[in-house]
Order: sequence, then structure tokens, then C-alpha cells
Amino acid sequence: MKFIADGMLGKITRWLRLLGHDVKYSNRLDDAALIAAAKKEKRILLTRDFELHKQAIAKGIIAFYVEGETGEEKLAEIAKRFDVDLSVDMATSRCPKCNSRVRPISKEKVADEVKKSTFAHYEEFWKCRKCAQIYWQGAHWKGIRRELDKTREVLETMREEST
Repeated sequence: MKFIADGMLGKITRWLRLLGHDVKYSNRLDDAALIAAAKKEKRILLTRDFELHKQAIAKGIIAFYVEGETGEEKLAEIAKRFDVDLSVDMATSRCPKCNSRVRPISKEKVADEVKKSTFAHYEEFWKCRKCAQIYWQGAHWKGIRRELDKTREVLETMREEST
């Protein structure tokens, strides 16, 4: 599944990329450009703009209108509609910044690219193939796990309400 997200879904774009999904995003694309890219690249359009959603549907584009107020609600809606797994697998994860795949990289190869304290405390690292951003599962991963747990709870509530 490939997505394209409108300018109002930047945070959701990063979450979906982290979860392994190919998501095109630019807050500079107008409605016509979003629809054209979705059609040309066979992407599902994710939007918070109801008018854009209606235009896309009228042109035969698969589009999803994201209604949630919180990040957890938005991601849960998408997860429910498109059966998105809400767990991170670094083997399939994408760079939240540029959408390219990340790959494992040996600790020794990042020695000069991360802070000494990071190098001392962590063993596993990943590097983006395109933008060269380095990733590791540091202290911020507690927050990532907490957000995904909250999203799973919201998703479960949505599923219960729809039965």
C-alpha cells in the first residue's frame, strides 16, 4: 500500500513511515497536484480536507477522509480502514524524514556520526539510504511505544463501537 498525505497530516506521515509504509508528503502540493500524484503513482490519498476528499473520489482516486482530533485517533482510523499493523519493525521501517528505507549499520560505522554518549549506550543503529539520517532505539522509544499503545487502545474502542 502506498499513500499520499495532504499538508495537514505531517505527523501521521512520519508515523506511517516508521511503521513501514511508503507515504509521499509535501505541504507545498495543491489539491490538483495531490490528486494527479495519487492517480499517476496509484497512491491512496489521506486528507483532512473534505472538499479535496470529494474531488478525489469523483476522479476515481481511493481517498480517505481523516476525521480524528488527536494523533492517536487519526492513526487509529487509518489503521482500522487499511489494516495497518501498529508495531514498528525496523526491517521494514522507512525514514520518517524522507520516506526511504532504513538499513542496519554496524556500530563501528556510526562512531563519528553520533554523540559519544549515544555510542556508549546503544548497540543497534540504522541509517537512511537516501538522507543518511542515523536512528537508534534510545530513550525516545518509550514515548513511541506509549503513543502506539494509546493508538491501539483507541483502535480497539473503535472496533468495539462498530460491532
